[in-house]
Order: sequence, then structure tokens, then C-alpha cells
Amino acid sequence: MSNQPFFTMLRNAHLYAPEDQGIQDLLIAGEKIAGIGKGIEAPKGIECREIDLKGARVLPGFIDGHVHMIGGGGEGGYHTRTPELLLSKVTTSGVTTVCGLLGTDGTTRHVESLLAKARGLEYEGLSTYIYTGAYELPTPTITGSVRKDIVMIDKIIGAGEIAMSDHRSGQPTAQDYRRLAAETRVGGMISGKAGIINMHMGDGRNGMKYLFEITEDGEIPKTQFLPTHVNRNKHLFAESIEWAKQGGYMDITSGIDPSHPGSENAVKPSKAAKAALDAGVPLSHITMSSDGNGSMPVFDEAGNPIGVGVGDQHSMFTEFRDMVEEEGIAIDQAVQILSTNVAKALHIYPKKGLLAPQSDADFIVITDDFELQHVWARGQQMVEDGKAIVKGTFES
Repeated sequence: MSNQPFFTMLRNAHLYAPEDQGIQDLLIAGEKIAGIGKGIEAPKGIECREIDLKGARVLPGFIDGHVHMIGGGGEGGYHTRTPELLLSKVTTSGVTTVCGLLGTDGTTRHVESLLAKARGLEYEGLSTYIYTGAYELPTPTITGSVRKDIVMIDKIIGAGEIAMSDHRSGQPTAQDYRRLAAETRVGGMISGKAGIINMHMGDGRNGMKYLFEITEDGEIPKTQFLPTHVNRNKHLFAESIEWAKQGGYMDITSGIDPSHPGSENAVKPSKAAKAALDAGVPLSHITMSSDGNGSMPVFDEAGNPIGVGVGDQHSMFTEFRDMVEEEGIAIDQAVQILSTNVAKALHIYPKKGLLAPQSDADFIVITDDFELQHVWARGQQMVEDGKAIVKGTFES
């Protein structure tokens, strides 16, 4: 952590909170926003750094709800395990809050290690949460119980990444998924957390069939699930639109793009957001995450791995820019997809996803031509003029 003053005053910021509030001053006190308004007076007799932003846009920091903090992958052998997350890779993507999870490999990677990494990243300046579990069911936990993990461990807000319609899943039944949903839901109710399931959606022909089946009687609400990678193919994307129109969430993966090998049938993330809005999906039910540091395996027709890449969190900022500049989505709506909506789905709003007094001082500053200029996380400036000024413990 760097030695920065307790008070910082940002002058003449064009503030999106996420609503457009025009030109405002913003006062940071420690990790919180202390005040927003025109002509705010700086504290007297106390050091207060002042920065004139000259009308630059200030937006809530991005919340990445799907990150492989300790790496992921391994489908192509031990050498295809992806590396751990580095602090500067997160902050220079405009991300100030991350939610970590395991994926395919719940054998050589563990929820305990994920928890330790989350605590390390928090020490370095980010806000962090995690899911318990991995692709398979029964899914790995710390205490032996999904419900108990959520109730007893502060950072655990739900279960995930649980695989569905994927050859890498544990091939569970609808009843297996339903039982997990009940455990996760009650754990969330007892602890006052989201109790949500981050549901990995694969390319399998069943698509979201089980999700519709599990929630058709209304006992388990659709908002108990956050189906992700929904833009990986056009059939799944169409299902996710129907799901979201019926009250569920749809999570678009910014790192899945038809220009990438193995993703030729995907829907470009920015176009997916626009198509969902045009189809009548409520804005509040659309989120976007990166799948950062996860593996991006390429399989042949027989399901054999023939290549692998690594998910990049910078795709979130790229798709944010494309949502606005190429798809014509308003800035305040685009930032909700990457921040406010995620905070509400994960039950960390209004602490996160909002610029208002008493909210965490997590925000990004962008130029008129959509360059990331500055980033603050928990009141600490992490990025200045596009470069990380706070580095992780093992970064040079």
C-alpha cells in the first residue's frame, strides 16, 4: 500500500454516479467518498491533495464478478495451468473489485488457496470476494458444506463456477443442481449475502434447459443463478435473453469474441449487450465479466484440446468503449453493466457500484476519447496517466 494523504479533492469532474450528474467536485476521506457537489471546501488545517480533472469523466470502478485469481485451466495437461493474477493487470483494466473462483480444476487448486489469494489482493488495495466450489458436483469446499462456507467465511458470497451443459462438468442431474441452489440460497439468507451460483454455461446441446426446469415452479428464483459465458454461441445467447426477460440475470463474458480462435460462433460482447437491450431485457439484468486469467481452451470436434489462451481483464474496458462508441449505448447504461448491476447481483451495493457519500471510493477517470487515465480503489490512487503506480508485492 502506498503512502497517500487521507483527504483527496477532485475538482471539475464530469461525474457519472452512474447517472450523469454533470460537473462536480468529489472529496475522498480514507477509503470512502465524503462529499460530492459544486465548490466543496477542502478540510482546513489538514493535508488535502487537490487534482483538477478539467471535465474528464469519472465513473464507478468496474466490478469483475468472474476472475480466476489463482489461475485456471489445465485441460491440456499440467503445463496449461494459467498463472495467478497480478495487481497491476487488474487496476489498469479499470477494475477495482474482483470476485474469484475455481473452474475445471478443483483437484490441484483449492478454495483455501483462492481465499488466501483474495486476502493478499485485498491487502494490496483491491476489494475481493470469492465463490466456493468448482465445476463438479459434489463441489469442493473449505468446511465440507457449501451452506457453511457461505455462512462462516466472510469473503464467500456464493458457489461457483459450477459447470452446466459442458463435457468438463460432473454430469449432474437437475435435482443435483436444485439441491445446490437450495444450499446456496439458505446460506445467503442466514449470512445476509447474495447466496448466488455462478453458473458456467458450456456449448452442450441442453443449453439452459436445467435452469428453466429448476426455477419453473418459482421456489428457487431465477436471480439465484448468474449464468455466464452466455455469448459463447448464438443458440445459448438466445436462451439467455429469454431467461433474463423472465427475471434472471445474464452475464456476458468480455473475453469471448468471434475473432478469437475457437470462438467463431460467439457473439461479440458489446453487440451482445446491445442485442439484449433491443430484445427487451431490463438493463438491470445484464452484467459483464472478464473470465480473467482463466484458460481459453480450443477443442476439436471430438472434444480434444488443441490450443489454449488466457483470459485478459483488459477486454472489459475494450468492450465498455465499444458499447458506447460502436453500439450507441449511453455511458451511464454501459457502466451499469460493468459495475452497478454486478454490485446489485452480488449484494454489495451501495457500498460498490455507486458514487455517493459513504460509498467506497472506487472509480475510474477516462478521457473524451475513451482512454483510461486514472483509477482509485478504496480511496487509493492505483493508476495515474494510464500507468500503475501501486504494484503488487512481487511485481517489479
